Amino acid sequence: MDKTFIKDLLVRGIIGIREWEREKPQDILINITAFTDTSRAAQSDDIGDCVDYSALAKKVQAHAETSARFTVEALANDLARICLEQKGIQKVIVRVEKPGAVRFAQSAGVEIERGRDE
Repeated sequence: MDKTFIKDLLVRGIIGIREWEREKPQDILINITAFTDTSRAAQSDDIGDCVDYSALAKKVQAHAETSARFTVEALANDLARICLEQKGIQKVIVRVEKPGAVRFAQSAGVEIERGRDE
């Protein structure tokens, strides 16, 4: 399987369980690796045969900025579902991080892997 990826997509949204986290948007860092077969796209050189990572990033960003999830696990699962709804994506790895969430750590978060059959 080939991979299409979105690296370090920084969005701002409500996420967290504490009252102060529910009051104002905070940074959320998202990484996506989408597993797909790029051979048709390589031959046709047509965006219609590709995973459109620009369109996917917009969908992911819109959801992350408006969903107001309590946990990074729930948000990651939402984003995996959005990815798997896209034509050609068979499996996805989604990493969601909250920069500065843990003292003395650059970030904390979760990474999940989902496939069409899960």
